[in-house]
Amino acid sequence: MIGAEIKRLRLLRNLSLSELASRATVAKSYLSSIERGLQQNPSLDVLTKLASELNVHVSHFLTDADEEEVLDAGWLQLAKEAMDSGVTKDQFKDFIAYQRWRQRENQ
Repeated sequence: MIGAEIKRLRLLRNLSLSELASRATVAKSYLSSIERGLQQNPSLDVLTKLASELNVHVSHFLTDADEEEVLDAGWLQLAKEAMDSGVTKDQFKDFIAYQRWRQRENQ
């Protein structure tokens, strides 16, 4: 979903893959893998760079097309702080799984 939207916006702005990659300081091969859906979880840093070059807010890429729900600024800031502090996606997923387990145990 993210990759398709990045490609749609890139083409809408008449930018080549190379041009957008260069402007956003992202490797062309990485951008290509995002657009083709091979890389489905680009970092917030990469999304921020691409959003800036495509003239959209980074939250534009975090919209669920089915529910039209956008992560609010607090969640985006929390995700950025987690990323900046070195928390990996796997560690964050483990934390969520632990919280769900705790909730089940307390019922």
